[in-house]
Amino acid sequence: MSFRIVINGYGRIGRCFLRALHESPLRNSLSVVAINEPADIESMAYLTRFDSTHGCFPGTVGIRDGCLHIDDQDIAVTHATSPDGVDWRVFDADLLVEASGRYRYRHELEAFLDAGCPRLLLSHPGHSAADVDRTVVFGMNHEALDGGERIVSAASCTTNAVVPILAILEQTFGIEHALTTTLHSVMNDQPVIDGYHATDLRMTRSAMQSMIPVQTGLAKGISRLLPALEGRIVAKAIRVPVANVSAIDLTVTLRRNATVETINRLMRRVAEEDRHGVLAYSDGPHASVDFNHNGFSAIVDGSQTRASGERLINLMLWFDNEWAFSRRMLDVAAFWAGRLRR
Repeated sequence: MSFRIVINGYGRIGRCFLRALHESPLRNSLSVVAINEPADIESMAYLTRFDSTHGCFPGTVGIRDGCLHIDDQDIAVTHATSPDGVDWRVFDADLLVEASGRYRYRHELEAFLDAGCPRLLLSHPGHSAADVDRTVVFGMNHEALDGGERIVSAASCTTNAVVPILAILEQTFGIEHALTTTLHSVMNDQPVIDGYHATDLRMTRSAMQSMIPVQTGLAKGISRLLPALEGRIVAKAIRVPVANVSAIDLTVTLRRNATVETINRLMRRVAEEDRHGVLAYSDGPHASVDFNHNGFSAIVDGSQTRASGERLINLMLWFDNEWAFSRRMLDVAAFWAGRLRR
């Protein structure tokens, strides 16, 4: 019997999640049965079929009897604007994927449970560790899921990219201090041309004309998963005017000596031995667009590894912030489903 999923929020991540499932063999064991999105169904169907970043949907997309009709499946559509605006019980769902990004506090998330959702998978971190039952980065700590959780966060695209690399470096060399700078593609909270923003003056500026420093909670997210690094890592982020694919510039002071060659050998070996398929290594002459629609959480670019002295190293990690993260959410959903079937 298929594991039944409903999606709340049908923006970039919600649509990528649905498409990732459609393109995966997991579609034989998981199915999306309903989507809640305030926008009209005509726009939902159109944006499913035509995607400026990832190309046309690899299947048929239409509307039938008030449902999204994708290939041979009807997906129910609702348009509620609050967690309790839908009686989720009618869909007999096993999991709700919360992809709106709006709800981060436990009392907000529990409103979904009270309205009939048995469990939630978030596309964003909880406001604090206490707001979720577990934060999961697939390929690192997902096996800690025991099936008893009701609210799980899949962390963030940047956390999924950098935490496995930091864990490897900590285990192999030890980390004294680390600094991450995320060069992140534009997002839909930025204006195309200059416009107003409620809280951040920099965010009033045109997304396509400037590199814009923004706030990031990445250091806090890393510390939740790697508590040994708490107080020893800081993070910055800059939005850059590209539509998709981001990079992390990672600088680490190690406890033991290393060279560019030893770091690259380690990263290549780890990528080759990665049984979860979340890490890759490349030393080719790549540009960011080469990693569009790439499913790896992080691709270590060995051509950009640098060392200053014996313990200060710098790495560059590429990642498709939409597609790879949606793939990891799908992986977490599938693993969680397996735990529940035991």
